Amino acid sequence: MATPPHCPKCDSPYSYEDGTLYICPECAHEWAINGGTEVEELLTVKDANGNPLSDGDCVTVIKDLKVKGSSLVVKIGTKVKNIRLTEGDHNIDCKIPGIGAMQLKSEFVKGCL
Repeated sequence: MATPPHCPKCDSPYSYEDGTLYICPECAHEWAINGGTEVEELLTVKDANGNPLSDGDCVTVIKDLKVKGSSLVVKIGTKVKNIRLTEGDHNIDCKIPGIGAMQLKSEFVKGCL
């Protein structure tokens, strides 16, 4: 049995074969065994209506949201421009006019027209 190659991302010698992929347990990088293109993990975030969002989109808040640790409220209908998608529970990073930098959950926004 052939020894799997070192990880091309972190150079770990502990990569292993899983189906048609090599996987690195240290950095979670995946690449094709046949030397083809690398497997890209795409972050898919959908708004409250199920429409996909992408970096740089404009969204509208669909519910009044209390700002934790403050008396401020993000009002329904607030437009937020130039969002950035992230991993995790609060998957949108943005700057809200009058409040500042915040993280939002995608379930409380819808895409702008």
